[in-house]
Amino acid sequence: MRLKTLFLLYLLLFLASTAVRWDAPAKVVLRPGQSSFFTPEVAHGVSTARLIEFAYADQGPVEGTPVVVLIHGSPVASSAMVTLADRLSASVRVISPDLPGLGRSTAEITDYSIRSHGVYLQRLLDHLRVSEAHLVGYSMGGGVGLELAHLDPERVQSITLLASIGVQEFELLGDYHLNHAVHGLQLGALTLARNLIPHFGAWDGAVLGKGYARNFFDSDQRPLRSILEWFEAPMLIVHGDRDSLVPIAAAQEHHRLVPQSEWVEYAGGHITCLRAPDSVVVPILDFIARVEVGEAPRREEADLVRVNEAKRPFDRSQVPPVSGMSWIVMLLLLAAATLVSEDLACLGGGLLVANGTISYFSAVLGCSLGILVGDVGLFIVGRMVGRRVVSVAPFRWWVSEERLQRAGAWLDRQGAIVIFASRFTPGLRLPTYLAAGCLPTRFWWFLGYFLLAILLWTPAAVGIGAIVGRPVLDWALSMQGAAGWVLLAEIAILLVIWKCIVPLFTYRGRRGFVRRWLRFKRYEYWPTWVFYPPMVLYVVTQMIRFRSMTIFACANPGIEHGGFIGESKSKILTGLEPTGDAVARWKLIPAELSVDQRVSMVRSFQEVQRLAWPIVLKPDAGERGSGVAILHDAAQLRDYLERHPLPSIVQEFVPGLEFGVFYVRRPEEPRGKIFSITDKRFPELIGDGVRTLEQLILEDRVALPMSEKYLARFGDRAYEVPDDGERIPLIDVGTHALGSVFLDGDDLITPELEEEIDRVSQQFQGGFYFGRFDIRVSDLMAFQKGQGLRIIELNGVSSEATAIYDPRHRLVHAYRVLFRQWKLVFEIGAENHRRGLAEIPGQWTLWKRIFTSDPRPQGPLAPPVAGGGAGLNDVGPSGDRIASDRKEAREETIGSSNSLSPGSGTSSLSTNSHD
Repeated sequence: MRLKTLFLLYLLLFLASTAVRWDAPAKVVLRPGQSSFFTPEVAHGVSTARLIEFAYADQGPVEGTPVVVLIHGSPVASSAMVTLADRLSASVRVISPDLPGLGRSTAEITDYSIRSHGVYLQRLLDHLRVSEAHLVGYSMGGGVGLELAHLDPERVQSITLLASIGVQEFELLGDYHLNHAVHGLQLGALTLARNLIPHFGAWDGAVLGKGYARNFFDSDQRPLRSILEWFEAPMLIVHGDRDSLVPIAAAQEHHRLVPQSEWVEYAGGHITCLRAPDSVVVPILDFIARVEVGEAPRREEADLVRVNEAKRPFDRSQVPPVSGMSWIVMLLLLAAATLVSEDLACLGGGLLVANGTISYFSAVLGCSLGILVGDVGLFIVGRMVGRRVVSVAPFRWWVSEERLQRAGAWLDRQGAIVIFASRFTPGLRLPTYLAAGCLPTRFWWFLGYFLLAILLWTPAAVGIGAIVGRPVLDWALSMQGAAGWVLLAEIAILLVIWKCIVPLFTYRGRRGFVRRWLRFKRYEYWPTWVFYPPMVLYVVTQMIRFRSMTIFACANPGIEHGGFIGESKSKILTGLEPTGDAVARWKLIPAELSVDQRVSMVRSFQEVQRLAWPIVLKPDAGERGSGVAILHDAAQLRDYLERHPLPSIVQEFVPGLEFGVFYVRRPEEPRGKIFSITDKRFPELIGDGVRTLEQLILEDRVALPMSEKYLARFGDRAYEVPDDGERIPLIDVGTHALGSVFLDGDDLITPELEEEIDRVSQQFQGGFYFGRFDIRVSDLMAFQKGQGLRIIELNGVSSEATAIYDPRHRLVHAYRVLFRQWKLVFEIGAENHRRGLAEIPGQWTLWKRIFTSDPRPQGPLAPPVAGGGAGLNDVGPSGDRIASDRKEAREETIGSSNSLSPGSGTSSLSTNSHD
């Protein structure tokens, strides 16, 4: 309620501030002594039809004296240079413009760059009918003067660079692309602050406003080097010895590039020449006087030694480490970068050290400050929000309830060790520090250990970037034309080294690579976008063959859209009611009831059906097993219903073996047949009394590919050490996506089984011809005799013959089976339509359902249910499937428990036997 009140208060202030700003007059009043004229707006070198107002001051003698154009920098305008203008105007005519976008000129323009400002300055001189002028450019104004000299060299008698910018290499981070990114961040931050913080117009005229930010963002200093290299007229360079914004090294480089230039160094910083202009007025006036009488040298008159020095290629080693404001900006950038990626920020900091941009200490300091602020912030978020943080964006995108529980349990038991371990293990930091905030952890205790971990980790990470970055940067010097892209490539290379090479020094990291390799080489793990394109192409050919995009949905007239997507499980189970006890008992729980009412309905169902715990709950229209859970007590039941405000099904828990039986019957045939059987196995581990569950999972080749799923299921139990010989089931759900092993069970087909499946299928109300039954049964013999079968779910046309994921099968076999499936479903759908048993659904109705269906569970999943793998849950590779060796899979899972002894150098994983 407090947050809502604050938000409403902010909204009222924001609306009031916006109204005041809209109502404020847009016209800027000229200050005394200023004039203005209107000129077409310049946008990227092209004039537009829009007119803007250009303000300027013109003072001093008009006739018989030199004309000096005093060009201000950014964010200041001519008002900041009044004292200097007054001193100069005692001897010369001084024109002081407010460059468009700044000062009293039109504020809102399209292009704020120094290049466009050069064009505006040329128009000002045209307006005042000034044919020749001396330019005095302060700071950013020096770049404008150089652009004007490039645009209209005959008009420029001389240039004085007063604490001026120039070549790109000495500006901020030294690279256009990096600087552009920094200026973009600055522009974005100022724009957000200006438009989202209620200020009632007080910030609209701020010095550090849009004009200043756009001036830097729109400008490109790269051409200034070539302009300096070809500048012919006299030049005076005046610079402070303690300038923290434009380093004196930049002025020295300008002095080198312009061999005829003269040098004056004054004591002070960047704005000293404006606050105490007397130190620069005399040399500027003296220089202008000598230019007027032809005594100041031009390029052709320059000393030969200096001319040869100007021709020397630029040496990047001359660029000193950043200092002053650039140093502060650099530290803030590194700190901000850690909020995105701590690893990348530290490697990038090391690269800057290798480049000589900043010192090693500065890089470590900036990264450490950012890490401290970010991770302590995570701690505070966890303390304020608690475990609800997993439902709050953006944290819910990166951390799950299971990971938070695991981190919390680990932290609770291991304390300081966890903080150090997580600091050196990417991916564990976010849940660990959130969990630390959720737990009753003492803040100062946490902070002390955390600072110690930072002092150990950050110097090492920055050091790796510095050591590896040096040789890479040496090579990159030959690529200066693409320096920005090269730098980004170097950071990417360092990140790959950090992510791929460094983990090899830890056992967990090495096992992670093995896990990824296993998932890569077996198609059952491939993502859908890799596995399914051939299937999509084949289905398209069938659509063309049958001249319909949706005729396959007629394959099962008794199921909505044939069971393609989003069908109601309760309606399907209702269609199976004529089969009697063949279906596991169930009941639909409506969503519109309160949580208490739904809990009461479930408990009543248990009493009527005499069902003890556990029971199964799942969404009525779930996909890919989302939201399916085994519940063991009333507390879990209430928690589940609170998290899933959708229609749900409560179903009895059926123990035993599980099979997926794929059934097909053509409408013209009196009897159907079993197309395929999937033999579902539930892997388990055998403890050795030494290793934790996590270690057993990571060290087992069969369990390793699905280790993330298994570890998430166990939560904080993953760090327990099972007793020697203790059997720990990894999964009790017949779902590939959650870790069960799927084997080809076609050898289990018998006439008795086929007869029973056909009997059940033909009793389905409305008609069922194509799909898969998920069945539980007490033992293998009963299954083959077709006795005691309990149907958990029935899936329609989108189900697959999941035996294709048997590790013994090759990819070509999988596609062959799937092609045959879809050929059959189109043929059955077409025949049902021809016989009048089903109508073809509208293609837009059906395909729209694909994009509007939301299979995501509402909140974290409870433990998975046996037999919960349903419909699309087992369709195709999802990247979340269990793997096993092709040869070992069948040998270890048929017959009595053929588990291998721990410590034998082979797998300690076994699967439940059918015997």
